[in-house]
Amino acid sequence: MCRLIRIYLKSEKVKGSEYFPNALLFHSQNFIKAGEREAARCDTWAQLVERGCMEGDIISPENTFSFSKNIEPIQLRPQEVNLKLKPGLPCTFKLDFQRVEGYPVDLYYLMDLSYSMEDDLRSIKTLGNELFNALQGITKKGQIGFGSFVDKTVLPFTNTNPEKLNKPCAETEKYCQPAFGYRHVLSMTENKAEFESEVNKQRISGNLDSPEGTLDAIMQAAVCGDRIGWRNSSTRLIVLTTDDGFHMAGDGKLAGILEPNDERCYMDNNLYSKSNEMDYPSVGQVANQLEKNNIQPIFAVTKNMEQVYRELSKMIPKSEVGVLSADSHNVVELIKNAYNRLSSKVTVTHDALPDNVRVTYTPLCPEGGTSRDKGVCNNVGVSFNVTVTADECMDSVMSFLIGPLGMKDKLKVNLSTHCKCECNDIVMVDHQNCNGKGRVNCGMCSCNAGFVGQMCECSIGEKDESSLRAACRKDNGTDCEGRGDCVCGICQCYTLPGGSTYYGTHCECENESCEKFQNKLCGGNGKCRCKNCECNPGYEGTACQCKKSDEQCRTLSGSVCSGRGTCQCNQCKCIEGYQRPYCLTCPACHSPCITKGKCIECWGFQTGPFSKNCSQACASINKFKMVEMLPPGKPCDVRDVENCRVFFTIEQLDGEDNYTAQILKTRECPKLPNIYAIIGGSIIGVTVIGILILLLIKGLFYMKDLKEYRKFMSDAQKTRWSEVSDICLHIKNITLSMAELHSSGLHYTTWGALFIKHSCKI
Repeated sequence: MCRLIRIYLKSEKVKGSEYFPNALLFHSQNFIKAGEREAARCDTWAQLVERGCMEGDIISPENTFSFSKNIEPIQLRPQEVNLKLKPGLPCTFKLDFQRVEGYPVDLYYLMDLSYSMEDDLRSIKTLGNELFNALQGITKKGQIGFGSFVDKTVLPFTNTNPEKLNKPCAETEKYCQPAFGYRHVLSMTENKAEFESEVNKQRISGNLDSPEGTLDAIMQAAVCGDRIGWRNSSTRLIVLTTDDGFHMAGDGKLAGILEPNDERCYMDNNLYSKSNEMDYPSVGQVANQLEKNNIQPIFAVTKNMEQVYRELSKMIPKSEVGVLSADSHNVVELIKNAYNRLSSKVTVTHDALPDNVRVTYTPLCPEGGTSRDKGVCNNVGVSFNVTVTADECMDSVMSFLIGPLGMKDKLKVNLSTHCKCECNDIVMVDHQNCNGKGRVNCGMCSCNAGFVGQMCECSIGEKDESSLRAACRKDNGTDCEGRGDCVCGICQCYTLPGGSTYYGTHCECENESCEKFQNKLCGGNGKCRCKNCECNPGYEGTACQCKKSDEQCRTLSGSVCSGRGTCQCNQCKCIEGYQRPYCLTCPACHSPCITKGKCIECWGFQTGPFSKNCSQACASINKFKMVEMLPPGKPCDVRDVENCRVFFTIEQLDGEDNYTAQILKTRECPKLPNIYAIIGGSIIGVTVIGILILLLIKGLFYMKDLKEYRKFMSDAQKTRWSEVSDICLHIKNITLSMAELHSSGLHYTTWGALFIKHSCKI
């Protein structure tokens, strides 16, 4: 039965007739004293009795529990319960599970048909009769189905050459079916001959890599319930046989498949139609669908894969792993043993819970222990104590399911909460404790329209209640800062546990939360006023912890904190930028060499932008001196409006903007240029450049004339030699004639022969 546990109040305030069930409620009239808040009605039983209330006036509702459905022949009892809980108060009830003898079993045989499973397929073809006999040994209402899988038919998982897709096995293999992902072969049937016939038709297939599309196949077998033929009330088993590992979510990216698995059924002509379009599911998705559809997997794998699938089994509730022999001839015995282990262990858990609801299970078996999420027992007939706790009030009835993993049977829990007063007050209109303007409900006044207040003492008349409440709210906050009641637009402040009260227009003040020093309020040297300490004469500090003194704050000049801070608790508190202990330096501030340069120019030489109102604009330099020589050290320097360098030293006096300066009388100005030299040089330069240009032009003309002359002389020479050539030709002809005369006895002159010899080269 439900157990009653009383705990302390957590709520800050009771409002209206709402009941805050983390405490007990006293509903006697006139229980709340002046200045007490309404929450004072809620407390533990002992505290309320000690404060003088009668036990008959204390309201403490119990948790309630009732059966809605409790039919005997079903494996799980009860099947539906109603709980009405007090928030924070647990309720425990008993849940019984008794496995019914001959309960229906649906077994789906899911086989890896990659090429390495060839000998295993031959064994399965001969074990059909034994499989049915084993199933009949478990239950007379058994059905069996068959499915097969290899892998996605895309690279790099399968060779996509058309010839290899059609026959992915070795060349020597005669019987080989085309590559495929997952194929549903036979829906659930009781016909042994039909099972053997379909299994005998199966042929081996193949792929490229070692891992297979195992999770694809399991997912489709789980979500395609209508195609597989799972019955509504049956123990559902998937027996998966393989000799290799499995691909999981993310591996599809190797083939450019980016769409995540959506956990839905895609079956066309008994083939998984989205195999090459959708990524492999994750282990979590597979585990979720197996649990959701009450399917228990049995992994029958070869020895080399045992450890891999044992790790997978840890992530999938109600699953078992068995080791196949080399040719799978022991698969029948393996299924028997795995089923016995599954059926002997009962794991009870729940689906999604409503917000702020907790459920724990205590198995009533020797090996069972309390667990938050589930309870486990290794017995066929077992019981569990189920403890349900609602931590907060619920607006409506909420439901959730509890049941054993892998079973269709579920317990429906309908849950609601006790969150209102359940007082049996005699209804009295215009009760005297409400000034005749309302009725009493659970010890508090419920006022008539037009009246408000703890005892309906305030008539709001034509005013709106919200406008009255607005006057009690500071900066649109809560009524009276949550420290009082708003009565007729005026805050009536609560009393503090120490006896003092909140005060102020909005109850914003109280005198008990000021800062403490040495565990004393305001160090014992002052009084607390509205959260701030008012120190006694001679003391200071936020907690009045210091005696007034400025001894450690005085500089050599006698000033306090150099005039750039205040002395608090005998230590300087400098203005921003200046450093302790005496606020002398400001590393982050701009150098006065830069910021005061214009004022130095103004005071020293009466130039610059401030020359007309120097005394006002540069009042920060209240003392300066013109000197012939500056003291040792690196001086400041600035350039004035005449581009002269002005040298000076500047020193900060007490105060934030107070300086004294020494200014060098002599400025360093740049020398004026020699105008005559510049003009003369310019003229000479222009003249020289002009002469050079004229000489260049003259030279160009001379070269051109020389070229023309040479051409003329060449043409004249050619003309002279042409005339000589004509004369020589004529003389030659004469010479020949004379030679003929000579041959006849005549002679020509000597000068003619010489002319011909020297001039005509004859």
